[in-house]
Amino acid sequence: MRKTELTNEALRQAVQEMASGLIDADLGGHVLKKRVALPGRGKRGSARTLVATNRGDKWFFVFGFEKNERANIAPDELLALQLMAQDLLKLSAPQLDQFVAEGKIEDISDEN
Repeated sequence: MRKTELTNEALRQAVQEMASGLIDADLGGHVLKKRVALPGRGKRGSARTLVATNRGDKWFFVFGFEKNERANIAPDELLALQLMAQDLLKLSAPQLDQFVAEGKIEDISDEN
């Protein structure tokens, strides 16, 4: 996805909504689809995000695209994201902390 105005606050809001059951689609294999509003555009003309989650304490934004860039993802892309979700959800807290420290993932929790 090209660089957008998608903010960490918008992503945190999306996690809160998903935790409350507001998702756009369950794609299986611990991958959810969630529309995230871009400033001034609303959700219909905004970003689609794919999230790897255990629907508890782990939420990873693994892919994103704008609706005007592409309609959806291909089946092989979904399979790859489902496999990635399995790996991400197995990570321990120390492993996640290490990945954040190494810049491999970004933590957007309220604590940062």
